This record gives sequence, C-alpha cells and structure tokens, in this order.
Amino acid sequence: MSKTPVWALVPAAGVGKRMAADRPKQYLPLGDCTVLKHTLQRLMASQLYAGIVVALSPEDEYWPSLCLSDTEQVYRVAGGRERADSVLSGLDFIALLGSVDDWVMVHDAARPCVTETDLRRLVEEVGNDPVGGILALPVHDTLKDVESNRIQSTVDRSRVWRALTPQMFRLGLLRDALREASRNDRRVTDEASAIELKGLRPLIVEGRPDNIKITRPEDLPLASYYLEQQRCE
Repeated sequence: MSKTPVWALVPAAGVGKRMAADRPKQYLPLGDCTVLKHTLQRLMASQLYAGIVVALSPEDEYWPSLCLSDTEQVYRVAGGRERADSVLSGLDFIALLGSVDDWVMVHDAARPCVTETDLRRLVEEVGNDPVGGILALPVHDTLKDVESNRIQSTVDRSRVWRALTPQMFRLGLLRDALREASRNDRRVTDEASAIELKGLRPLIVEGRPDNIKITRPEDLPLASYYLEQQRCE
C-alpha cells in the first residue's frame, strides 16, 4: 500500500433533479440518517485518509444538521455548478494542506454503500500505479449501439466496464487534467475521463456490485437493503 497521503473528496453540490424530492438527494433519509452521512461515515470508518473534503453548494442549508460540521477530519469547501467545478474546488483546498503528489480519492456523495474492503483494495492496487485508477464493474448484459431508436450494432461487452467511485489520482495530475478539459470546453462526467483526455490510461479495479449510486426514487430502498445485508457480513 502506498505511503503517500490519501485524501477523500466528495462532490456534494448537486440537487438530484431526477429524485423529484424537496431537497438534494444527498440529504434524503436512508435508514437512521441521510444518504450523505452514511457515505461520510463509511469513508471515516476506513481510517485511510489524511482528511475528507466535502464540496457543498454555497446555498446548502442542510449540512449543519449532519452533526459532522465540527468533525476535525472533515472539511467543507464551496462547490460549483458542475461536478468538475466542485472537484477542482476541493483539489485547490487540498493543495493548501498537502502536496501535488498526494493521492485524492473522489467519491460520489450518493454512493452510501461503498465498503471498506473496496476502499482498501483501491488504495492497494492503485497506490503504486503511475496513472491512477478507479473502481468499476464488468458489464454482463448484452449491449446495443442505438441511433433513433434503432439498433445499429451489438457492442463487445468484454471490453466494457461500468465506472464506479471512488476514483483515485494524484492531486497535481487530476487538477491539471480538469483545468485542461475546462479550457478546451470538454465536458467530463467523471475524473477518469479527464485523465483519458490527456492520453493516459487509468487502471481498472473491480469493485462490488452493491456500490450503487442513488439517482432515482427506487434506488433508496435498494440501498437500504444493501446496507442491511452488509451489516450481516
């Protein structure tokens, strides 16, 4: 495992419109607390990090209710309109406390079921990699390339993986990649895609299928089920 400091960065400035809820999805109740609190507690319990940085909307009124605002390990920064903006804000903050060579593990606020096993596996397998890497899942379904609701071809699923988080890269490399993507008006949907635009090839580390992202109302009961099952392991 790498001896270089590892930071966690959680972009949590989104509103989650597809949930059609009265508050951002990261603050929706999940069992005995909120989605975001579950996520942060999983990260904190692993004891892997030099610190955990949460990028929040400047208008966020729910954060104080998490009772984590005074936790020494957790830092709050202002997020932006897009995910990449929030990640950049968090990276700039971490740079004030650490080094450009430190590892940063970016994790979705809406993935509360991530396990310590997966977090440690990512650190162990990526910690000495020259590029960095991400948790991901191989695809088992048959995939179709579609245009105008008509199948154009069948995609070779042996080469396709579902990107998960965390995604782990060096602070300096990731910050440079995101800044370059922004200057070139290239929209990136995850950190790995910014690294790919630099011509680099991140490592894939297979993760657990229960590391789901909450995006729709039906995902909440599924996440609750997974959390309960994990308690029994």
